[in-house]
Amino acid sequence: MAGIGFSLKKLFQTKGMFGLCRAYGYAGLICAGPMILGVILLVGVYILGQLAGLGQHERELLNVMLTYCLLASLTVTSFFNMVNTRYISDMLYEEQMDRVMPSFYGCHAIMLIGGSILWIIFLIFCGVWIVYRVECFCFFVILLVTWMEMNYLTALKDYKALVVDFALCLVVGLILALILAFFKLVSVFSLFLCVIIAYGLLMALYFRRLLKYFVVNRGSKFTFLRWFDKFPTLAFTGAFVNLGLFAHLVIMYFGPLRVQVEGLFYGAPMYDVPALCAYFSLLITTVNFVTSVEVRFYPKYRNYYSLYNDNGSIRDIEQANSEMISVLRQELTNNALKQLLSTLLFIIVGSLVFDILPLGMNNTSIGIFRLLCVGYGVYAVSNTLMLILLYFEDYLGALLGTLAFAVVSILCTIWQILFGSITTFGLGFVAGGICFYLISWLRLEYYTKRLPYYLLSRHSLVAQEVTGPFSLLSSWLDGRQDRIERKRKGKRENKLLKRRDKKERKVKDRRAA
Repeated sequence: MAGIGFSLKKLFQTKGMFGLCRAYGYAGLICAGPMILGVILLVGVYILGQLAGLGQHERELLNVMLTYCLLASLTVTSFFNMVNTRYISDMLYEEQMDRVMPSFYGCHAIMLIGGSILWIIFLIFCGVWIVYRVECFCFFVILLVTWMEMNYLTALKDYKALVVDFALCLVVGLILALILAFFKLVSVFSLFLCVIIAYGLLMALYFRRLLKYFVVNRGSKFTFLRWFDKFPTLAFTGAFVNLGLFAHLVIMYFGPLRVQVEGLFYGAPMYDVPALCAYFSLLITTVNFVTSVEVRFYPKYRNYYSLYNDNGSIRDIEQANSEMISVLRQELTNNALKQLLSTLLFIIVGSLVFDILPLGMNNTSIGIFRLLCVGYGVYAVSNTLMLILLYFEDYLGALLGTLAFAVVSILCTIWQILFGSITTFGLGFVAGGICFYLISWLRLEYYTKRLPYYLLSRHSLVAQEVTGPFSLLSSWLDGRQDRIERKRKGKRENKLLKRRDKKERKVKDRRAA
């Protein structure tokens, strides 16, 4: 999502309170629109099932199947997201837009084959009705494609259109569910089918936009794999962020709060619902990053780096460095303070609202909600620091922070389940977020004090081609693809030759007759 702030800059130039509210509302929809609308769709389908008389067991089964599909698809795509984003960025910078879509097809070929095999193995032993297994598989495949399409669509900068597409699919899914409820055809199968249709339509709309933007396609479908050898830390960084964010939810399915819904599908409603509500507390930081930190920091960042290319004097470089670091510290401090206020607001207001809303929240769940609000707040600030490290291409620092986040969060959550109290569930995630923050902050301080060294001395003077297992895999897949295409081309040519020979024989036979 990097670069959104520059597209929103014009909105924030509008004067007046209404213009400011409109700008922040638009920014919120762009940054978190798909997440918010997706939650509305899932919750809406759940409520419609309840109003239509669907039993508690059926509603819980639908909820856990959707959740498992979401978590599984996000886990698979997390290994590809950052590396693929870097590849797309490099191709756009080099003005080789014709190489973007081939990587889209190659990436999906690998993800769909590898991810589907693992998902099918789980579905074989999951213990639910065969029709539900088919729906889970279809939804998983659609989500894989949709998440990766979002990575590519950030190049379009038409964020409003993306949110409109998602809202349209949301409305379609809810209308279909309403129709089913009106005709009393509500079931787990039918409601699941509504969600699949909604996300399937979204996948088709996003793909249409990609085809309109990236018209010409040339080059290898698997060249992007070489970027895994160039930037291996990016792949693990994306995976560790995903593990840190969601692993504590899955671990709770094996603790004292777990509820076996059916077969291998487990849930922990007393933990899941507070986690979902607490997750929204980080939206303030997400929106503020693209509307404030990125917009005000980037001009200083660009000016500093351009001085090296434009023969700037040492005095100018030092002054630009001082201004850049000063703006960065100021924006990061403001960002942290805003997140602190947001967390306190969620804790205070949420505790009051949950006593009114029929969400089944008891005192234990509210206590977990408060802890998770703190955890997600710390994560939001830490994630901002990690993104700044990526700006400076400190991929090692980003990796160390996310690794600590994932490891500490997982180990502390397991320790809590084995030896801790239910009332303190969520502290493991908070501990992971604190470690994430400390390492990212210390690394950013260390790195920014040595920027000239890392900028001038870290890379080799002569560019060297990086080779590794993924480069070999890319070459093998490209060779295999070339052989397949040559065979297809040969078959087409043989068919054309046979048709031409057949026509010539017919002409000769007519002349002979």
